[in-house]
Amino acid sequence: MHFTPLGFGAAPLGNLYTEVTDEAAQEALNAAWEAGVRYFDTAPHYGLGLSERRVGRALQQLPRDEFVLQTKVGRLLRPSPEGGRDLDNGFDVPADHTRVWDFSAEGVRRSIEESLERLGLDRIDVALVHDPDDHENEAREGALPELLRLRDEGVIGAVGAGMNQAAMLTRFVDEFDLDVVLLAGCYNLIEQDALDDLLPAALRRNTKVVLGGVYGSGLLASDSPSPNATYRYEPVTAPVLEKARRMAAIALEHGVHLPAVAVQFALAHPAVASTILGMRSADEVRANAELIKEPVPQPVWDALRAEGLVRSDAPLPEAA
Repeated sequence: MHFTPLGFGAAPLGNLYTEVTDEAAQEALNAAWEAGVRYFDTAPHYGLGLSERRVGRALQQLPRDEFVLQTKVGRLLRPSPEGGRDLDNGFDVPADHTRVWDFSAEGVRRSIEESLERLGLDRIDVALVHDPDDHENEAREGALPELLRLRDEGVIGAVGAGMNQAAMLTRFVDEFDLDVVLLAGCYNLIEQDALDDLLPAALRRNTKVVLGGVYGSGLLASDSPSPNATYRYEPVTAPVLEKARRMAAIALEHGVHLPAVAVQFALAHPAVASTILGMRSADEVRANAELIKEPVPQPVWDALRAEGLVRSDAPLPEAA
């Protein structure tokens, strides 16, 4: 299964924080295809199914064997009479459904069936157990074994888990024959603790790692990190902001963009197959596609290492 270095994170197409029109969503997905992106990530959680529906409509028009579609299990969507908007969960969509945690084998099968209906596609290439932080035993005993059975039956192509921590993912990688794991927010220019557990485990077990949050939820997405920025979806602390600003100064000195340094650093580890970047417009897609290719000279990597801004054992890209 081939993962392009840039994956399309479709949470924003579920109206994450703010509304995205159907037209803008289609344009973003079209731009991704034109830029060579062939890996698309969505989930029922994103906009109560809106992201899956939008991604499915776009991909239905494209050659099925030329892209990798990834969605997730763990939250079933059930009709809700409460009304209002889903803003408490971060999505600007009608709250006409509610999310029900379900990591059982039956819940997994139902989730896959319902995702296929929303997507309007014939199959799912990658299915991940989504955010099982408070449900480790249920995921271990129900969801992961069932996904592996579905893979063996040919219902889905690949199996894994996705979450915002490395420790539980490492346990899953050691225990199950997983194809891929999605690690969000835990391996980037600011922190590299996953070098101690998940990344070596993935190499040992031949499990692909996909990274989300390589911009730290916003801090590293700009050439000038702002005191109003967030890191891990929380207001940035003074030490983290200072570290990001030192990195930005190195990038500026050598005429490169800090986000380019961030995404290329993340891709340098041999266990990492792709980075998923959340994108809500065609312009964002094109900008991120250029950052992947932007030449970063060797002195940038040398300076990051020399100043102790990245761990000494963190792999660095080969300089342009």
